[in-house]
Amino acid sequence: MNHTIIGYEYTEDSDEPHIGSDPTIRAGTIIYNDVAIGDHFSTGHYALVRELTEIGDDVLVGTKAVIDGRTTVGSNVSLQTGVYVPSHTTIKDHVFLGPHAVLTNDPYPIRGDADLAGPKIEEHASIGANATILSDVTVGTKSFVAAGSVVVDDVPPETLAIGAPAEHRSLPEEVPQRNKL
Repeated sequence: MNHTIIGYEYTEDSDEPHIGSDPTIRAGTIIYNDVAIGDHFSTGHYALVRELTEIGDDVLVGTKAVIDGRTTVGSNVSLQTGVYVPSHTTIKDHVFLGPHAVLTNDPYPIRGDADLAGPKIEEHASIGANATILSDVTVGTKSFVAAGSVVVDDVPPETLAIGAPAEHRSLPEEVPQRNKL
C-alpha cells in the first residue's frame, strides 16, 4: 500500500509540520516533522520534504522530487518531477527547476570533511531539465540555466548559463525576464 505520511517523527522532540490552507498532497508523499509550508502547496506522487524546511505559498514539489531538509523555498516555486534539493539550500521566489534538475551541497563527496553549502537560487531564475548546480553556487536573479548544463561557478543576474561546464552568455531577447508561475 502506498501511504502518505504527514508528520514523520525523526526525533522524539520534533513538532508536527505546519501546512497552510488548501494543500494537494498526493499518494506516497512523506513530509517530516519540523516543516513549515504555506498555502496552496501541491505535490506529485512520492515527493519527500525532510525536517527543518520552510516552504512559501503556491509551491509545487513534483513526483519523486526530494527536498533533503534544512532548506528554504520561497513562494511561487515549481520543482518538477525528480528534482533533488540538498540540505542547506536557498531557493527564492518565482523559481522554476525543470525535471530531474540536481542541486548539490558537498564540494568533495566522501573525500573529506567539508561544510555543506547548497546553492542559492535567486528570484525568477529558471533551471532546465537535467541541469546540475554544484555546491555553494549562486544562480542570479532572472538568469536561465539551459537543460543539461553543469554549473560550476556563480551565474550573474540576467545571464544564460549553457554547457558542461556552463559558460555564461547574454540572455536571448526572446526569453522573458520574469517567470510566470
